[in-house]
Amino acid sequence: MPKVTFIIDGEETVIEFEHGTVPYSNHGKPESFLDLAKHFHVPLEHACGGSCACTTCHVIIKEGEQHLSEMQDDEADRLDTAWGLTARSRLGCQAVISGDVVCELPMYTRNYVQEGGGIQLGKSDRKAKVQEVTP
Repeated sequence: MPKVTFIIDGEETVIEFEHGTVPYSNHGKPESFLDLAKHFHVPLEHACGGSCACTTCHVIIKEGEQHLSEMQDDEADRLDTAWGLTARSRLGCQAVISGDVVCELPMYTRNYVQEGGGIQLGKSDRKAKVQEVTP
C-alpha cells in the first residue's frame, strides 16, 4: 500500500491507501495529493477546488518523485506563478500518487480567491485544523 507523508509546519502526517479503494472527493485528479488529503482530513489548501487554476495546493516533493504522474503543461504553467517555487514543486491537485511519497506544504501560499491576490506568510493554522479532525 502506498504511503504518503505530508510535512506540515515541521510535523509529519502519514496516510496509507490502497489504489482504487479511496472514494473520489471531486477535488483534483483521483488519488492526487489533494484528493487523498480531502479523504483523510489533511488540511491542504485548494482555493480553486482542484481544477489547476491556482497554486494554493503547492507542495514540495522531498522523496518519491518517481511515484508521481508526469507533470503536464497546464500544471507547469500554473506552477510558474507559485510563491517559493522549487525544482521539486508540484500542484497537489495534479500530482497522482502511485507509491511512497513525502511532501512538504510551504509555509506560504498565494490564494487569489480568498486573499485578493495577497500572500499569506508565517506559521499556518494547518496544525490546529488537523487536531480538530483527528479522533
